[in-house]
Amino acid sequence: MGEFIDSARPKFGGRPKTFDDYARAFRTIVAGTFGIDGGQEKYDYRSGGRDRWLQKIHNVRLSDITPERIQKWKIAFIKRAGHDPRRTRAARISVNSLMRQAKSLFAPDLLKFVPVELGLTKPFDGIKFEPRQSMRYQSGFDIQKLIQQAQEELPVEQFKIFLLASMAGLRRNEIDKLLWEAFRWDNGLIRIGATAYFHPKSEDSIGDVEVDAELLEVFRGYRARATGEFVIESSVAPKAGTGYSHYRCQELFDKLVQWLRAHGVDTTTPLHTLRKEFGSQICARDGIYAASTALRHADIAITSQHYLDKKKRVTVGLGNLLNPPSNILPLLSRPRQMSRTKQLGR
Repeated sequence: MGEFIDSARPKFGGRPKTFDDYARAFRTIVAGTFGIDGGQEKYDYRSGGRDRWLQKIHNVRLSDITPERIQKWKIAFIKRAGHDPRRTRAARISVNSLMRQAKSLFAPDLLKFVPVELGLTKPFDGIKFEPRQSMRYQSGFDIQKLIQQAQEELPVEQFKIFLLASMAGLRRNEIDKLLWEAFRWDNGLIRIGATAYFHPKSEDSIGDVEVDAELLEVFRGYRARATGEFVIESSVAPKAGTGYSHYRCQELFDKLVQWLRAHGVDTTTPLHTLRKEFGSQICARDGIYAASTALRHADIAITSQHYLDKKKRVTVGLGNLLNPPSNILPLLSRPRQMSRTKQLGR
């Protein structure tokens, strides 16, 4: 397996990090298939524990990684979720993601450049993906209340991260490497593009994000006090060319995630949930095409998988035929939404 990965790597035409992601998924599957757990050893970088764990995986013969064994791993992976529907759903999503990435190592366009003796095997042949799970986003918190709590409770750098995720819809790595030069103050937008420290997730991720004037004013104040070129200040320097996702602001992200979970954003990826909420807010107000543009999705189909194109409340309209029970008080009308200025006012 190790020889196969080493042989395929220089023939891969995409980004090095993409290949590393594919290889990492394949290792995860093989480790699970052959019971190469490693325990804490795989996290032990200093004493070489991780290298020993990787070597065990790389020593597995490709001819032993058969579709039958991969299928057995897949079933066992899902069964470990137990009877909790939420965990089972998450397991099916994980299985599909791991197999989709690992299977990309055996794409015909790549295999034709790999020595025959290494590329004959196709361990994923005949293995079906799990049924696609719904990715539709459903908000589970009050974003207006959360913004108010954030500006009252969060330290400055965490608050910056919060605003860029929830009110500009930026991804974690985009926030981590964002430079002050990305702000177009006169045009009311943030420009996401390649820099010396950052390469966008895809070419489609390059673009402009229009933001509220009040948000820009808040960041103009932060810019006046900035001590460096990065919007989020951190003592950790960026690393280029790594095969993994390195974040300058990892400690800040961890603290913000802890705060978000304590304030009702109790999801697997709370920071990314803020981006989803951003997309949901735009979709509800301006429609799915506006949300797709703001989120910089490659295709409208991606947006439609996550958001419902709905700009007004839709009901059957027959409620006027009902007589409410005499012991039930009428529902109060919904309170008016807080203005953006008040949300961001300090």
